[in-house]
Amino acid sequence: MKRILPFFAIALFLVGCNQKKEVKLIPSENFEKEVDGKHVSLYTLHNGFLTMQVTNYGGRVVALWMPDRRDSFEDIVLGYDHIDKYLNNDGERYLGAAVGRCANRIANGTFTLNGTEYQLTKNDGENTLHGGLIGADKRVWDVVSVNDSVIQMHTVFADGEDGFPGNLDVMMSYTLTHDNQLQVRYAATTDTTTLCNFSHHSFFNLKGEGNGTILDHELQINSRYMTTIDNQLLTDGKFSGVKNTPFDFREKHTIGERINEQDGQLSNAKGYDHNWIIDKSDPKAYTWCATLTEPKSGREMQVWSDQVGLQFYSGNFFNGKCKGKCGKALAYREGLALEPQFFPNAINHESLAPQPILNAGEEYHQISIYKFAVLPKEKK
Repeated sequence: MKRILPFFAIALFLVGCNQKKEVKLIPSENFEKEVDGKHVSLYTLHNGFLTMQVTNYGGRVVALWMPDRRDSFEDIVLGYDHIDKYLNNDGERYLGAAVGRCANRIANGTFTLNGTEYQLTKNDGENTLHGGLIGADKRVWDVVSVNDSVIQMHTVFADGEDGFPGNLDVMMSYTLTHDNQLQVRYAATTDTTTLCNFSHHSFFNLKGEGNGTILDHELQINSRYMTTIDNQLLTDGKFSGVKNTPFDFREKHTIGERINEQDGQLSNAKGYDHNWIIDKSDPKAYTWCATLTEPKSGREMQVWSDQVGLQFYSGNFFNGKCKGKCGKALAYREGLALEPQFFPNAINHESLAPQPILNAGEEYHQISIYKFAVLPKEKK
């Protein structure tokens, strides 16, 4: 005998299926802790469209909520809901973090500057990654100021720390603007010639954390050339055209469309973990770098920056052993990073100009902007 649901039961079922998801903030007390003698906390910024939570441990974006076409919100960055999970982390180290003082890899953890060879701490096999053992992501930044839409933080990297020369004084800020931009700014000075190359390392999933892979996201990159890598993911000082390769994102492609092709560059990195050379006539010009789109939700993110390179990493080393804020595993290729920066390992290759060198008396400035929007549904 067929069972017929009464009308009100059907109505309740439909409401449940179409219920909008609202912003769910992480309690600030989850991040209240003393680390290395400094106070760590969690700060909430918002602009009516975006809601972001930031901790001064590593200058990390912990959560970033935005709506879809139905005005249903998702947290579109990967992260943890408690400071202890960042401090005692067995998974991806750089979730949402500021990275530096020299982002990306330095071969053999060594470089020569003004005739002096420097040996850095190694934290990526025989190489140095994102500044070494301490780096920008493992320090407690001092919060200089904070309001509803802007947070400013400061730190000093000591001379000799992780093997780098010079006391490097750094200011960074996150700003949510009225037109739905997340602006990331760095400014730095040094008392001795040193390396300076910062970037932002949020892992994005425009479906929302824990809602599946990023393989069906669509990506477009403003680039005709890339820096090539060896089997240790180190740039070798050479450039390669992207035409007729899986690295050609001049037109929009889904990320999963070519990620498993039998290409030596892809095999080395187990997917995408490469640096694209942004098309522009002036290396210092602020320009569009990339656009990421999730077609089903309509969420879109554009990346703009004044940097010469863009690192695209497709989450190839997530293994599902750690759980994110939503209680679901951070699984293989469920988040991606788009990191504007100097070219990786540039200090060891004169061909990779400009070099990430900062001299005493000079000022380093970097701006990277992530612009968010919800696209209207395409008419059939």
